[in-house]
Amino acid sequence: MSQAPIRLLHETLLHSAERSPDKTVVIAEGAPHDYAELLSSAQRLAGWLRARGLQRGDRVTIVMDNSWASVVSIYGVLIAGGVFVVVNPQTKAEKLEYILEDSDSAVLLTETHLARSFVPALDGAGYVRAVACAGSPRTGASAGLDIESFADAVRDTPPLLEPSGTISIDLAALIYTSGTTGNPKGVMMTHQSMLFTIESLLEYLRLSADHRILNVLPLSFDYGLYQLLMAVSTGATLVLERSFAYPAQVLSRMEEAGVTVFPGVPTVYAMLLSMHRNKKLCFPSVTRVTNTAAALPSSAVPELREVFPNALIFRMYGMTECKRVSYLEPEEIDEHPDSVGKAIPGTEVFVLKPDGQPAAPGEVGILHVRGAHVMLGYWKLPDLSAEMLKPGRYPGERILCTQDYFKMDEQGYLYFVGRSDDIIKTRGEKVSPVEVENVLHGIPGVREAAVIGVPDELLGQAIRAYVALEPEAAVTEKEIKKVCLARLENFMVPRDVLFVAELPKTASGKISKTGLD
Repeated sequence: MSQAPIRLLHETLLHSAERSPDKTVVIAEGAPHDYAELLSSAQRLAGWLRARGLQRGDRVTIVMDNSWASVVSIYGVLIAGGVFVVVNPQTKAEKLEYILEDSDSAVLLTETHLARSFVPALDGAGYVRAVACAGSPRTGASAGLDIESFADAVRDTPPLLEPSGTISIDLAALIYTSGTTGNPKGVMMTHQSMLFTIESLLEYLRLSADHRILNVLPLSFDYGLYQLLMAVSTGATLVLERSFAYPAQVLSRMEEAGVTVFPGVPTVYAMLLSMHRNKKLCFPSVTRVTNTAAALPSSAVPELREVFPNALIFRMYGMTECKRVSYLEPEEIDEHPDSVGKAIPGTEVFVLKPDGQPAAPGEVGILHVRGAHVMLGYWKLPDLSAEMLKPGRYPGERILCTQDYFKMDEQGYLYFVGRSDDIIKTRGEKVSPVEVENVLHGIPGVREAAVIGVPDELLGQAIRAYVALEPEAAVTEKEIKKVCLARLENFMVPRDVLFVAELPKTASGKISKTGLD
């Protein structure tokens, strides 16, 4: 009998559980869980949600660590016909209250140890009508709501087996993303768009059911979330860790689990390579290394090959509004070391000048993206949605204007120049912080670097570099400026070089420039 078509995100779990019920789907904190267990637990949670009045399309906010409960929650919400909203567990009460209220969330799924944040947040979240907590038992009420046990819900509720009525163009997720300023924005993603994206990612990453994918990134970060979605879709195994805060423990579990796919962001790779310089690391089981969130310095590639000698290294560029934009075939990384490649399969990208005309090869413009992976828009923000979604080729079509500066060469390879709000204007020239950072990353002894513009009466903006050094490194400001003078145009050389022990990070591990001035 032929397999029924997959139209909804959670149907990937139904199919994988039917094919391989006893196969491990997730190893969370060292404990394995199989596909049959995930499906059963998710169906029981879906039954609990329905019993609490959840209707098709209602939002459910999930505030949990990377854990088995968080995985069950995502699929339980989908099976019930809801829309999941995964929020980083480090989120403070005020911001959590905003997300709960903005999303009109009907249910909150969380963990006991996060009570300091979620209890006050519930006071202003008028739509929430049910709360379930994982972890040690918690009794009492908040904002007039009984706080129920997540474990009891998953253990004692009859499974929900009937279809929810959801169709492919319904919302599957609201993914909240914080811009450089203001409140977080809810990116609207449908079942259809997320399934398309998963298929495209699996195709170019060449992943199969045999892979074992590590995830140290928060599930609230789309890069972390899609590691789970890809694993379930293809019938693979996800090794889920809370973070990379204790790298020795994570690396030990990697070896134990035989991890084959290592997704990271530049800050994770900086930490890993710093450890490698101190004591040589080698993980021959890893066959895929992927990077996004910020450009991976080309200077890091040779050392990554030492740590992962059998791995294909993928440089990629993406944004929450369409998940992934481009990737570079790993076989081409030496030929195009600074490129983020070409459009992911099934999509199209082009660079346009401010007047809307195509930019010439090598000319800087704004990157635009066309494909089924583009968001519906920002939740409740029509004006901001209109800034990002522009008229496309056909009447009614919308394409994504990334607002990021790019160049495309004659062969169609993309080169990231900078965020539109990152570009530094100094001495009448425009400077890409990325270009300066790439030079800084190539200096021996430099672990991390960030470049910003600061006000200057004469220059308009002056270039300031923040540099974190390797332990025991003795690089001086003079030496850094000397290298920059040798490799950059004079107006691009930092006026200031400030040494810091650590650069500020976002919850997803990106370097945060908003805390630098």
